[in-house]
Amino acid sequence: MPLDPSVIDPERVLAFWFPPGLDDDAEAHGRWFHWAFRGGAEAEIRAHFLPVLAAAERGDLDGWAAAPRARLALILVLDQFPRTIWAGSARAYSLDAKAVALAVEGLANGHYDRLASVWEKTFFQLPLGHSEDPVLLARCVALCEALVDTAPAPLRPIYVFSASQARAHREVIHRFGRHPHRNELLGRISTQDELAYIATGAFPHRHAFPL
Repeated sequence: MPLDPSVIDPERVLAFWFPPGLDDDAEAHGRWFHWAFRGGAEAEIRAHFLPVLAAAERGDLDGWAAAPRARLALILVLDQFPRTIWAGSARAYSLDAKAVALAVEGLANGHYDRLASVWEKTFFQLPLGHSEDPVLLARCVALCEALVDTAPAPLRPIYVFSASQARAHREVIHRFGRHPHRNELLGRISTQDELAYIATGAFPHRHAFPL
């Protein structure tokens, strides 16, 4: 039986993804950043949030888009959870379009501006950085660069790195028009230039954190 969306709390998603203490020091924040971007959440998502992902995939949680923080929770579920749970399959990207639409709308309607922290805003706009649309990627770069100046001083190097990641993704799309490492999963034929790039394994999402 599908989970009743009325019993799913977006604040539970946010409390899981943004644990207390992220503003305490750079070391704690760096550990969380690595956890969030390197699959550290997989076991907990599988244990506690698979029904939430299924509900979001069906559209049962679309009502969360009515408020800034709930919209952020829905973006996390659509953008981050598939990349964790379905990594290595085309399904990892299956909800990207919906996550992008929610982020773009939230930037336009003021929801993004009403979020309190640089880390919340980072994940709100992150679907733009996962896109293969150069216009969206350019906007992601601009947003990430603006967030550097708003980050608490001890955490600023982490968000300098985040902005560099956005620029690296933009450069890949500028060069290839798409992310070549996704080609095989998505049934796309790689060019010789793309095959050479894939062989290096030097993809932006694999860049080492400077932490």
